[in-house]
Amino acid sequence: MESDVEESVRKRQKKYSFAGDSSRKHFDQLAGRPLAITGEVNFMQDDDFRLETTRARFASLLKRHGDLTERLSRDSDKMIFERLQKEFEEARASQTEEICLDGEQWNDGLLATVRERVHMEAERKAMSEESNTVAGPQEKITYKIGNKVICCLEEARIGIQYETSFAGEPCELYHCVLESKSFLEKMTVLEHTVPFFLPIREAENDLLSSNAMKFIDHVGDLLQAYVDRREQVRLIKELYGNQIGELYHSLPYHMIEFVLDDSDCKITVSLRYADLVSVLPTRIRVLAWPMQQSKKSTLVTTSNRKEDGSSPAPIRLTYAEDALRTMSLPEAYAEIVLNLPHALQQVLQPRVPS
Repeated sequence: MESDVEESVRKRQKKYSFAGDSSRKHFDQLAGRPLAITGEVNFMQDDDFRLETTRARFASLLKRHGDLTERLSRDSDKMIFERLQKEFEEARASQTEEICLDGEQWNDGLLATVRERVHMEAERKAMSEESNTVAGPQEKITYKIGNKVICCLEEARIGIQYETSFAGEPCELYHCVLESKSFLEKMTVLEHTVPFFLPIREAENDLLSSNAMKFIDHVGDLLQAYVDRREQVRLIKELYGNQIGELYHSLPYHMIEFVLDDSDCKITVSLRYADLVSVLPTRIRVLAWPMQQSKKSTLVTTSNRKEDGSSPAPIRLTYAEDALRTMSLPEAYAEIVLNLPHALQQVLQPRVPS
């Protein structure tokens, strides 16, 4: 009986205590409005602190990323490039003919002819060594198809040299050397100078045994697309580096993010490419974040502030996304900056209280 009475008393105390706390909070909200404003400022300062912490962690991650890249790009890779480049130059210097082919002439039949040539040359040299005779001169043909040069190398190897370019200007050369033990066996990648972060081994497993021509073309597409994306980023940094606050990208440049600081908004651009042979992004997000520091943007922020006191939602700039979807990055960037004041006026004006 006594326990029931005590339990009833505790419930009534708890009920009245809760109601009293609620009333006090409500009174503080009405009578102590400056405290609420102070809390809002503290909330904004906490946001800024968290943002700075995130940036510091990002900077540390980027430094480690750069160190790893440097370690992976060892002197041995440069030695392989120099050796293969010298071998290709000697092969082209000793050629008896260079044949330039168009798209239709580059086919499986031609690749089979090249394979037959390298194996016949290897057998001829082996026979001459066994009989201690000097092998006579052999016709050496080099084939040029688009940005690819295909050479017959020593020891039954086929060499492909890829020439990359950007805006009509030549960029790096890359190499891939294929070999097979006999004409009937499948070819394998013996060595190459393709950057380690491009999936050449995956392409070898998927394509080389079934369609060597498609493999050769695919590697060329991977390299050219990578150089194109990289040079687009390099160009916007060169032309607009003073306007870009932060810029991050993956090693193959298939994920790119940067920030553009405006007087009223911070513009964040996020680009994703469907695959590593794309030169235009397929997933694009451009957001304008109203700045809380300026007086004008404070009005915008206050009018658009959520009920829970958090920061306003960002504004999506569809015109900028459309530009990035159809233009190269430097062209799209110029288009975005040119139309940014008008676009921000359009999206921010209705949010300013009259």
